[in-house]
Amino acid sequence: MNQPITMPALSDTMNNGRLVKWVKKIGDPIKKGESVADIETDKAVMEVETFHDGYLAGPLAAEGSEMAVGATIGYISDRPDVAAPAPTAAPASASTTAPIAIAQAPAPAPARFTAPTSEPTAERVRASPYARSMARQLGVDLGKIVSEGGAVHADAILDAARRSASTGLAAGPPYRLEPMSSVRKTVARNMIAGLSTPTFRVTARLALAPLREVSKQAQISLTLLLARACALAIKAHPLFNAVYTGEGLALRERVDVAIAVDTPEGLIAPVIRDVAARSLPELAADWRAVHAKALSRRLSLGHYEGATFYLSNLGMFPVVDSFDAVLPLGAAAILCIAAPDGERSSFTLGCDHRVLAGADAARFLQTLAEFLADPHRLTELTRAA
Repeated sequence: MNQPITMPALSDTMNNGRLVKWVKKIGDPIKKGESVADIETDKAVMEVETFHDGYLAGPLAAEGSEMAVGATIGYISDRPDVAAPAPTAAPASASTTAPIAIAQAPAPAPARFTAPTSEPTAERVRASPYARSMARQLGVDLGKIVSEGGAVHADAILDAARRSASTGLAAGPPYRLEPMSSVRKTVARNMIAGLSTPTFRVTARLALAPLREVSKQAQISLTLLLARACALAIKAHPLFNAVYTGEGLALRERVDVAIAVDTPEGLIAPVIRDVAARSLPELAADWRAVHAKALSRRLSLGHYEGATFYLSNLGMFPVVDSFDAVLPLGAAAILCIAAPDGERSSFTLGCDHRVLAGADAARFLQTLAEFLADPHRLTELTRAA
């Protein structure tokens, strides 16, 4: 008897996943709960576990192929020498994406961007809700995308958006399009969505030398100490832990700080929970583990959702004397820290103007400056907590 292995849904918004690699070969024995493959979601690389004992049977979906949630990617057989029937795509109720790619089978023809020969027919284009939402965010008309392989994929929408935004691209030198990783696609979508927030920025020059000295003495990440100082400043100014909603301001009871991490696959901002209340050694251990998982793309959903404040530190690049960032959805502020120029660095605070005013930003930065000037208070407050 053959049991199908299907592409799992690892989040409420996941419609597709990319099969990164098989960690087992056809004929290998498999135990229930054992990992057989790695898949890439829009945030992380995660394992596919089996629900049956047996042997891995083919044909297997090709490594690198993008699969619909629910699509069959391989089989578990009760005998190592039994070949299963070819996997089929997920039922229409699970996804409306194009059929999956199978090893040694021809892939569907790529989508192409073309000018319409008649009125747009976006409503009649086959596309998943995820793809339609992306098209709306990027301002892409689905009626202008022709997919010879069936339904329109998210890749085709991003390709169309890049082409439409590349003024003069066709008139310039030859070029090639490099597909974006799932992480970079997600960052692009989030940044575009974040641009809808009315944001203002305030910059202050603050001393970092005392905090650097404490960081060296305690052998604790400077960025983590900055997150701790921000969290304590937020406790003194609770509006910085709020978020705007149509019904009013949501005032969060815990300060969860997302810290931007530069990875080879793109920007990821894992979240450290309850930064104002937990002990510094506990936070340091948490940050080391989360940082390592971010670099290896092994974060789970709980690691990067629900931040109440964002921190981005480019102080390790001496050429950066000032910068700002797009304010992500779900937070009222993001703090950007540049490289030191002598004793001081530029701290640029980006704020949601629906929640905060310029005077609020100034008071926050003043409180933050006080913590940075006397960083031993961070460790004393931690021991007291």
